[in-house]
Amino acid sequence: MSESHDPALPPHVEDLAQRVLREVFERDLKLATAESCTGGLLASLLTDVPGMSQVFERGFLTYTPEAKTEMLGVEPRMMAAEGEVSEAVARAMAEGALERSNADLAIAITGYTEGGPGRSAGLVHIACVRWSRPTAHRRLELGSFGRASIRAAALEAALDLLSEQLSRRAGEARRREAAAEGSRSWAAADPARARAPKASPSAERAARR
Repeated sequence: MSESHDPALPPHVEDLAQRVLREVFERDLKLATAESCTGGLLASLLTDVPGMSQVFERGFLTYTPEAKTEMLGVEPRMMAAEGEVSEAVARAMAEGALERSNADLAIAITGYTEGGPGRSAGLVHIACVRWSRPTAHRRLELGSFGRASIRAAALEAALDLLSEQLSRRAGEARRREAAAEGSRSWAAADPARARAPKASPSAERAARR
């Protein structure tokens, strides 16, 4: 049970976090996060579960566009064209977190917890990437029902997407879409990297054993 969230998260979200961490642990993988609207809550949740926090490699808290560029390599032109809260940016955040860490998979969340000019309250984009697999994406349109509720829903969706990546439950249509979009994203960011991806950290650890 996590200990530091106030107000407390729904029990089923904490249970889901424990199941995801157990899956990551059993596969000898490491996990990284990149967060914006959730303000580090996902990283906090994943490091609060007793006996499982060692699977967490690092977290990036990138609340501003500048932070997304400096820490994750998200292109300013992409954010200007697509919007800071968009599928393209969520994918770039996840891929940047994976590339800039020693993790085997990374999850990214960007969204609006409050409405305003050009801002749809409750719009959240989540992306998850694992080495040698296409980047998966999920869009939430939650509406205006409170900052805490939106964050809790975003955490649940992120954990569910992580579980999906781990268990390969994604349907063929979603997998084909993610493969096409993920390949274009990686290639656009760095064609050389797309041609010759580096070995995953878990593969490197296995090679050393």
